[in-house]
Amino acid sequence: MAKPKHIKTTVLIIGGGLSGLTLAAVLGAAGVDVVCIDRDPPVSQTALKYDGRTTAISYASHKVLQAAGVWKSLLADCEPILDIRVADGNSPLYLHFASTADGGGAPFGWIIENRLLRQALFKNVRRLKKHVRHLAPAEIKEFIRDNASVGVVLKDGTKITAPLMVGADGRQSATREWLGIAVKKTDYHQTAIVCNVAHALDHENVAVEHFRPAGPFAILPMTRGDKKEYRSSVVWTEHGDDAGRALKLSSADFDKRLQELFGAHLGKVHHVSPPMGYPLGLMHAERYSGDRVALIAEAAHAVHPIAGQGLNLSMRDIAVLAELVVDHLKLGLDIGAPALLKSYESARRSDTVLMAGVTDILNRLFSNNLQTVRAVRGLGLGMVEKLPVLKRYFAKQAMGLSGVSPRIIRGEGL
Repeated sequence: MAKPKHIKTTVLIIGGGLSGLTLAAVLGAAGVDVVCIDRDPPVSQTALKYDGRTTAISYASHKVLQAAGVWKSLLADCEPILDIRVADGNSPLYLHFASTADGGGAPFGWIIENRLLRQALFKNVRRLKKHVRHLAPAEIKEFIRDNASVGVVLKDGTKITAPLMVGADGRQSATREWLGIAVKKTDYHQTAIVCNVAHALDHENVAVEHFRPAGPFAILPMTRGDKKEYRSSVVWTEHGDDAGRALKLSSADFDKRLQELFGAHLGKVHHVSPPMGYPLGLMHAERYSGDRVALIAEAAHAVHPIAGQGLNLSMRDIAVLAELVVDHLKLGLDIGAPALLKSYESARRSDTVLMAGVTDILNRLFSNNLQTVRAVRGLGLGMVEKLPVLKRYFAKQAMGLSGVSPRIIRGEGL
């Protein structure tokens, strides 16, 4: 009987989603040996029915994807956001951010379909096969640890160990559960209905966030489709029961409701991908690390999509952790030591706590129809619109450029 295989690597990543694959590529491109394992086969993850969402990649996050070596291959499928408009119900007041005036001329970000981003990441890790090994599908039988390493035993008996393991396995993280890390959760009792739509008029690269009592309705500019029609991605938030009813509408009735929400500014609209519903909630881990283990992305935190910052928070996790790993390796230091993990957690906690708090407050503030609150919101929107300093601050937040940035976000190599 053959002896079970033992794979030794430098960094073991649990979870091969958008964040896990990006971290693997950033480290692999820097010459670090990585094994990334995932339970789902790649072919299923690029199907539209697996994930119908789009992602807003901030200006800072595109720097991380550049470091991963994947950005150029994404450009054809990414549509830049050059303007942002924020409106509150039927109020005549709104915020308008222009990249030329408020963002220094650079796009605020780009919109891409999740399945296309995954497709590019899978292709990219194959290109980096000298340093990156992607095992999928792979089922974990158990987690293991000794004094100098941590790892897993797969269902087929394969043992994989490394001085550092990274949990990138999502909200239901098995890695986090194994570490015994508790989470704080808030159920918003909201569902994001997502789909792609075609419309008669050009979106002109404008992203629209329209606040309604049930939650935000976002229209995000996309590249043209196969029929060369204008397209946008929709994130339509409804309360639980209303969301269920909307998802059960006939195709014609769903388009009729979409048209009511869009209004006339993009002409006639109709959906071109199946509407899907995603429950919304806030989740935050009490710790981002354990013995020789770091948690990133939704294994550590998940926020409301009201500001489109979910994956962008994860990209900043990746930028910080990759920099710490590479710097420690250059100095011959143990990358699983408590010092690195403490530095990682210290660097990321304040950013994620702030974003979780901001998105939570925004959702509670705007997702209601109380007259007194509406008046305060109107005053706030009017004040920000008239103060260039405040507008530039919020623009930098949207671009992911506030605070101290890791090297790769500054455009420097690891």
